[in-house]
Order: sequence, then C-alpha cells, then structure tokens
Amino acid sequence: MSKLLSPAEVGGLQLANRVVMSPMCTYEVKKEDGIPTPFHFAHYGMRAISKVGLIITESTAVDPRGRISNNDLGLWDDSQVSEYKRLIDSLHYLGTKVGIQLNHAGRKAADEDSPVAPSPIEFDKSSQTPVELTVEDINKIVAEFGAAAKRAADAGVDMLEVHGAHGYLLNQFLSPATNHRSDAYGGSLENRFRIVRQVIEAVQANFAGPIWVRLSLTDYAGEGNENSMEDWQQIGRWLEASKVQLIDVSTGGLLPTGPNFPVHDGYQTRFTNELKKAVDIDVSTVGLLDNPGLAEYILQNNQADLIMQGRALLRNTNWLNDAAKALHDKEFTAFNASYERGQK
Repeated sequence: MSKLLSPAEVGGLQLANRVVMSPMCTYEVKKEDGIPTPFHFAHYGMRAISKVGLIITESTAVDPRGRISNNDLGLWDDSQVSEYKRLIDSLHYLGTKVGIQLNHAGRKAADEDSPVAPSPIEFDKSSQTPVELTVEDINKIVAEFGAAAKRAADAGVDMLEVHGAHGYLLNQFLSPATNHRSDAYGGSLENRFRIVRQVIEAVQANFAGPIWVRLSLTDYAGEGNENSMEDWQQIGRWLEASKVQLIDVSTGGLLPTGPNFPVHDGYQTRFTNELKKAVDIDVSTVGLLDNPGLAEYILQNNQADLIMQGRALLRNTNWLNDAAKALHDKEFTAFNASYERGQK
C-alpha cells in the first residue's frame, strides 16, 4: 500500500491516510454571524465521503474584528458552538477527523473599519493603516484565542491549528518587516515570537488535543528583508519546546509579493524540508501537489509527514480515489459499495 494512503499516526492524531484538506476560505457565511451554514455541511461532507484523513475547516475568527472578511466562520461567541458541533459530528459520522484553524487577520481584516496590527504599517497602498495594538489589546487577543479553543473543544474537534502564516496577525508579529515595536513584543526574534508562545499556552489551557501551527517560511522579500531560514528553524524549535505537535509549512502572504522563481509542482516543499532538518516533530507540506506520484515521493523521501491538499480537492472531490489508481494502490477502498463503482 502507498504511504500516502496508508493509516498513520501523525501530529498527535491517528489518521486513515496522510491526505489533509487544507483550510481554505470560502466566504459563505452570508449572515455575517460566523455560524456554519448548509454550504459548509455539503462542502466538507463531500471531502469526508472521499475519505480525506483530516479536514481542517477554514480560517475561524477568534474576534469579529479579526475576520479576514465578514463572511468568515467564527468562534468568538458561545452561540456559534452548537452548529459547529453539528458540523463536526456529521463529519465524524462520515469517518474523518476534524480540525479548526483559529485566526486573527490583523491588518488583513478587509472589512474592518479600524484593523489592528503590531505596528501601523499598511499591507499595500489600497489598504488602511492599521492601529497599533497596546499590550492590553495583545493580552485580550491572546485570551480570545483561548476562549475560542474552549468553544472548539466543546464542539468536539480533534485538533486545532493556530494560524501564524499568510500575513495574518501572528505572522505580522513574527516578521521584522511588519513588527517595528520597541517593547517586549518587538525587536529580537524571541520578542517577536512572544505572542505566538502566549497564544499556544492559552489554547493548550483550554484544549487537550493536538495543537498545530501554520507558518509562512518566506515572504519573498529577499535576503536581509525578512526572517532567515535559520530564524524559522529556531522558531520551529521553540514550537517543539512548546509541545506543538506539527508545523504546517506554507509561504507568502505577508507582503504583496510572490515567488521570485518559477512556480512548479511542489514548489513549497523545499521549505518544509529545511524546517524538518531542525525539528523532531512532524511537518506538513502544501502547494501544487495534485500529482499523487509527487506526493508519494515526498513522503517516501521523508521531506514531509503529511500532504495538505487545497485546490486539488476543490477541483476533484474524489482526488484520493484517482490517487489510488495512479499509485496502483489496491488496498484503498471507497466510502461504500456504491462509491466503489467509481473505482472501476
């Protein structure tokens, strides 16, 4: 059987396979109340039926002011828990594990009249200049992460991911390009990491399951203008010391810049591989991994421990079935006898 589709214990979870549905915003909360809708039941349910090992639901705001958009999911209020629990229960019924990505968008809260950030630096010329957070504000946001984690625990989630990537608030603190503070939350790498450590502690105090963290390991800003790989490796070691069980590696999003090299299949895996050299905990990779052979190669060569699938699962809900065919994996079985007809 392929490594990709074999059961495995990864990131503190026992999974049916190493394919994870990566958290992807859908902007489908039309009532702007943060509560899952019938769309979310169908959207995630289809991927559960396809036998994805773990589904991480899209960016879920810990504060209504920290939504990427007003149409995002949220866990900032107890009233949001019951429908989240119904969604998670339904996905468990379909046989998949479920995670939630907790996030605060910071200066990238597009619909917020007065976005906040570590420093008053706008994302681009069309963005608002954010309000610099006070230490009191920071403490409040840390507590909001903890409260959201408690609600996620009440909803029955299997794991939580703290979003520290793609230019959102925690990423803004980590980067010297967006964090110009002179207090305990700015300056040195350790100071810039302080809020991340505090958020992890707050989440762990309210949720007993595995905690993962997503990081962007480059801003595509050029050497000397961003954290070095050695810096990210140090952050990885700090996360490991904080008992984080997996680092979800991505890139970009902090600045309005993209890759400075030709984008190709698996283009982000080299960053995962570099981080994996520095830590003993599990590490995942994401980005243009539609080719099952490439995904299997990455796993077999120990470049990553999990494959995060994003757009591939948007294009093809039965990606795992096609992967089994491509890998000649005769042991992979569809959800039930009716779906097995699609394998023939």
